Amino acid sequence: MKKQRFKWSNLYLIAVFIILYAPIFYLILYSFNAGGDMTSFSGATWDNYRAVFEDVRLITIVLNTLLIALLSSLIATIIGTFGALAIYYTKKRQARNALLSLNNILMVSPDVIIGASFLILFTFIGFSLGFASVLLSHIAFSIPIVVLMVLPKLKEMNDSMLMAARDLGANNWQVLSKIVLPSITPGILAGFFMAFTYSLDDFAVTFFVTGNGFTTLAVEIYSRARQGVSLEINALSALMFIFALMLVIGYYFVQQHNLSKKQKSKKRYGTEAVNIR
Repeated sequence: MKKQRFKWSNLYLIAVFIILYAPIFYLILYSFNAGGDMTSFSGATWDNYRAVFEDVRLITIVLNTLLIALLSSLIATIIGTFGALAIYYTKKRQARNALLSLNNILMVSPDVIIGASFLILFTFIGFSLGFASVLLSHIAFSIPIVVLMVLPKLKEMNDSMLMAARDLGANNWQVLSKIVLPSITPGILAGFFMAFTYSLDDFAVTFFVTGNGFTTLAVEIYSRARQGVSLEINALSALMFIFALMLVIGYYFVQQHNLSKKQKSKKRYGTEAVNIR
C-alpha cells in the first residue's frame, strides 16, 4: 500500500485561501463587537445589525444597488447573448476576430478609464447623472462579460443538430428557441450571475457617473469609511457577504441540476439506441 505523499501545492492553496478570507472573517467578527471600534473585542452584540435595519437611508441605497444590479444584468444578458450569437455566426474570420477584440477591450481596460469615458459622454450629450446613467454604464461593462460566458457554450454546441432541424423544416425562430438557447443556457446563467456580482460591487465606474440624490452601496461605504470606521458598515458588509455566498451556492445547484439533466438525457438516448438495435 502506497503512502500518500505530502503535496506542497495543497499547502500553498490553503495559505492563499487564508490570506483571502482572513480579512473577511475579521471584519465579520468585529461586526458583533459591542465596543464600537476594531481595536479590541469587548463583547458580542446585535446592536450593529439592528442599526443597519434602522438606517432608512442605508436600506434605500441597498435596494437601489440591488435594483441596478438586477436590471443591468438582465438587459446585459439579453444583449450579450445575441451579441455572442452574432460573433459566432460571423463567417469571415477577420471580422469575427475584430469583434472579439472590441469586446475584450472593455474587459482589460481600467475601470477608471471606463468611468471617466462615460462621464465625458454623458456630460457632452447633456444626460443628467443619476439612476439612468448608472444603469446604462453597468449594462455597457456587463455585456462583454456575458459574451465571454456564452461563446464557449456556442462552440461546444453540436452543429449537426441545427442542420437536422433545418432539414426537418424548422424556421430560424424554432432553431433558436428549441435548440440553440437550451444548449447555451448554462453559459447564459453564468453570464447573468457574473454580470450581477460585477455590478453589485462596482465602485470606480459608478463613482464617476452617479449624481446628487442617487448612490450605490460601494460609493456609500467609501464615503462613510473616509469619515471613520463604523461597525455598522462591518455588519452591512457581513450581510452582503452572506448574500453573495447564497448566490454562489444557488449557481452551484443550478449547474448540478443542468449536469444531472445532461447525464439523464445521455443515458436515455443510450437506452433507446440499445432497444432499437
